[in-house]
Amino acid sequence: MGPRPPDRGAGVRMSDRRKRAKREPANDRPNVNPRRVAFDAIRAVTADNAYANLVLPRMLAETDNTGRDAGLATELTYGTLRSLGTLEAILTAASGRDMRELQQDLVDALCLGAYQLLYMRIPPHAAVATTVSLVKAAVSPRVSGLANAVLRKVAAKDLDEWAESLATGDRLADLSLRYAHPQWISTEFEAVLGPDELPAALAADNVAPPVHLCAKPGRITKGDLSRETRGGVHGQWSPYAVYLPSGDPGRVKSVATGLAHVQDEGSQLVAAALAEAPLEGPDRSWVDLCAGPGGKTALLGAIAAQRDAVIDAVEIQQHRAELVAKAAKGLPVTVHIGDGREFGEDGSADRVLVDAPCSGLGALRRRPEARWRKERGDVDGLVPLQRELLAAGLRLARTGGIVAYATCSPVIAETEEVVAAVLKAGGAELVRPQWLTGRVPDAERGDFAQLWPHRHGADAMFLALLRKTGNR
Repeated sequence: MGPRPPDRGAGVRMSDRRKRAKREPANDRPNVNPRRVAFDAIRAVTADNAYANLVLPRMLAETDNTGRDAGLATELTYGTLRSLGTLEAILTAASGRDMRELQQDLVDALCLGAYQLLYMRIPPHAAVATTVSLVKAAVSPRVSGLANAVLRKVAAKDLDEWAESLATGDRLADLSLRYAHPQWISTEFEAVLGPDELPAALAADNVAPPVHLCAKPGRITKGDLSRETRGGVHGQWSPYAVYLPSGDPGRVKSVATGLAHVQDEGSQLVAAALAEAPLEGPDRSWVDLCAGPGGKTALLGAIAAQRDAVIDAVEIQQHRAELVAKAAKGLPVTVHIGDGREFGEDGSADRVLVDAPCSGLGALRRRPEARWRKERGDVDGLVPLQRELLAAGLRLARTGGIVAYATCSPVIAETEEVVAAVLKAGGAELVRPQWLTGRVPDAERGDFAQLWPHRHGADAMFLALLRKTGNR
């Protein structure tokens, strides 16, 4: 049987994998080394539909893996999950078997081994031997011979050689295999970037980003925050950003006490662009219609506190509303649990943020398993909600008020087309986000702003600013 393309691997959504194999409890583990921790974390994601960024830190703490061991477990977990579609295509070719015909725990172990062989500087004999030992202990001794044979075949070629041998001649399919993206995502990115820049964008999604901190204005300067982190570097674009060189951000005193918080620099720029957009008339009532988990609300709240403004933050889910309240503690922010489409009085707000629920394709580098959980239909399902929320934001804004529409996605259907559909109803006009595009090179996307990991080192945030011109 020939190799299957990465989209077929991507088409097996995590919820479907869960039906195939439930994860066995990892009690009484004989050897809790970094590779076993990584395997258990991968199993939690593929079998239990868990999120790696939530389960892995807990597993590391429970097994006392720190320092280099924790770093190895993190690289193995995140790297394997990012590369699943490509790894499974290579394993299919090396074994002559469809990976869907094998038990899922064996597939997960094989992917973990193949990642070490193809993406890391681990000697092949060590990668094969440790993976076979893992299969014996965590899967079954009966399949250890199969694992050994398959991984030795994988080790016979490097990643470039495998990509060449599996190439189909379809440019997008081959790029998607090489850079471990479902082909539909590559297609969506190319529609915005064009073919020449696409490889750099896909490659950037596979590089783990540094932690970005936001120094809340009026509470701490980014200079003081940088000095506190002992090596933190000032962000390139945001006046509030500090890049944390290493370590747990929760151990930074200013983060623990609420003077700063973790927030991607792109999100900081989007929030600040709304706050800095020119506005005539009163400027005291701000609204964040989709506030959870609260990063943008907290930054806006800190800026609002310096201007004698107040913010109503709306979040439909209670647990996320609680996160907003925690993030904005001590700031002029009132948190409301409710549907942003139904909130507030018409014409009551001066500035409105609509950070709409979206596919999240702009943050794939931070969420290793996300690309394999998404389907093109997920985008289509979100568009009606995005349009309704933006329309609600314009309803809330007073005449002359500013509405920011933001998504952590560059996909045309949930960015430009949403804005165009709402503008078609009348009562609003576009405002160029010059505060952002003027300080960040190559961030213009027509009348909008668009950030990219490969260009700016930030998540691929999209921003449109609209001014209310009349009744809707």
